[in-house]
Amino acid sequence: MRFRHPDGSVVHLAYCTNVHPAETLDGVLAQLRDHCEPVRRRLGRDRLGIGLWLAKDAAHALVTDPSALRGLRAELDRRGLEVVTLNGFPYEGFGAEEVKYRVYRPDWADPERLHHTTSLARVLAHLLPDDVTEGSVSTLPLAWRTAYGEPRAEKARAALATLAERLDALHELTGRSIRVGLEPEPGCVVETTADALTPLTALAHPRIGVCVDTCHLATSFEDPHTALDALVAAGVPVVKSQLSAALHAEHPHLPEVRAALAAFDEPRFLHQTRTATAAGLRGTDDLGEALAADTLPDAAPWRAHFHVPLHAAPAAPLTSTLPVLEAALARLVGGPHPLTRHLEVETYTWQALPAALRPRGRAQLADGIAAELILARDLLTDLGLKELP
Repeated sequence: MRFRHPDGSVVHLAYCTNVHPAETLDGVLAQLRDHCEPVRRRLGRDRLGIGLWLAKDAAHALVTDPSALRGLRAELDRRGLEVVTLNGFPYEGFGAEEVKYRVYRPDWADPERLHHTTSLARVLAHLLPDDVTEGSVSTLPLAWRTAYGEPRAEKARAALATLAERLDALHELTGRSIRVGLEPEPGCVVETTADALTPLTALAHPRIGVCVDTCHLATSFEDPHTALDALVAAGVPVVKSQLSAALHAEHPHLPEVRAALAAFDEPRFLHQTRTATAAGLRGTDDLGEALAADTLPDAAPWRAHFHVPLHAAPAAPLTSTLPVLEAALARLVGGPHPLTRHLEVETYTWQALPAALRPRGRAQLADGIAAELILARDLLTDLGLKELP
């Protein structure tokens, strides 16, 4: 979906396909047929933006076989789909029964992360629509925080410097500018947007910046305007933003609230949980740990890294952090010029929701994704952007 910003530039809105498990190129092609095109049809649009997640095997197939890459581009065109952004955070196995800490491997100290991200950039340069010259890739925020000493930090810094050189060379070769954004996430080396400032200002390269995920922003209790103003002041580009909402519990000391939270404690994904105290942010790596007695202070609200559907907040006594998303979006694209032109709805946890809230089958999932995109569209038009055909 495309929108005209009041300054005349085009802002792209997509939804991320990491909600649909696929490890191979054949799986990606099936996604387009079984999920993406049906969402487009529900929205009544001739064209729909998708943020592709390409696992390592799919990316390898595309970067090593020009005919496969041409075939994917033709299939996108045939189904009325376009790609300006990729989700390069998960490397493989994102549809596994248990993902948890595996999603943070390989990290940026491992040469395979540089290789994979380079492949994604090269693929994206060829998937961009003919009238688009800028693409974006979101990636792991360096590493999970444990076992990340100075030797690994130095390797990560060197890898990002090499990536910057490769992105420059790709631009010279193709005329397409691909930018990569570190995606701050609770528990990682770069947990907040503030944590991103030091490594990215040291690198000081216009093609490497931040991907602002509004669920992660909310989970860490960051104020959107403060966070985004600091990035602007430091000259760190907002490469893209993932529109997502976290789980919010206003009164976590109440038994009924804890019971409601327990329904979201599931075995597939990590649900980092945070609370803001007078002494600073406190947290656990997973929701189940937070629910254990006396593990996390409960005198103030809790937020958990669980991407809940944008249009359907959990029932009371829980809610979502949609207001944080709205505030962030107002700063991202509501000003005289957009801070980013790539927006991506990223609710990958549909099948991890409590049983009563999960979609039953492809049709209900497509309905839910379409409803999220409609909500995002309405937020954008309320900010003065004009939806384009």
